[in-house]
Amino acid sequence: MIGSQGEQIGIMNSREAMRLANEAELDLVMIAPQAKPPVCKIIDFGKYQYEQARKEKEARKKQKVIEIKEIRMTPNIEENDLMTKVKSARKFLEKGNKVKVTLRFRGREMSHMNQNRHILDDFAEHLSDVAVIDKPSKIEGRSLVMFLSEKRQ
Repeated sequence: MIGSQGEQIGIMNSREAMRLANEAELDLVMIAPQAKPPVCKIIDFGKYQYEQARKEKEARKKQKVIEIKEIRMTPNIEENDLMTKVKSARKFLEKGNKVKVTLRFRGREMSHMNQNRHILDDFAEHLSDVAVIDKPSKIEGRSLVMFLSEKRQ
């Protein structure tokens, strides 16, 4: 049992604890129900809920949301187009996002999927100074997919 000012009152039965809470015109709140014996505190429950909501809001503010940006290419991409895609991926990575690089195949290109894996390898090589490969290239349906994330210093 913990008092309204935070002082340790000691172990007591629940009726006596409720009587103390009623005398102080406050609420009896179970702080740690899994403890042996359970820990209760005499506090204003409305104020307690408000403080908890504020703490959760502060924690959410400090969280960083990582987005996954996708870059799509085809196997017959030219070098200049590839470099343009590399520049945009570099911008995404510098902002702290992850990048999903997709090499999409259509029609007859499907039979040459493994021969075009080097395009994703080149892409990762161009970004090797700012990115690391999260998940190496693998076949997902009609495309080869690779995930890149920012390098940690």
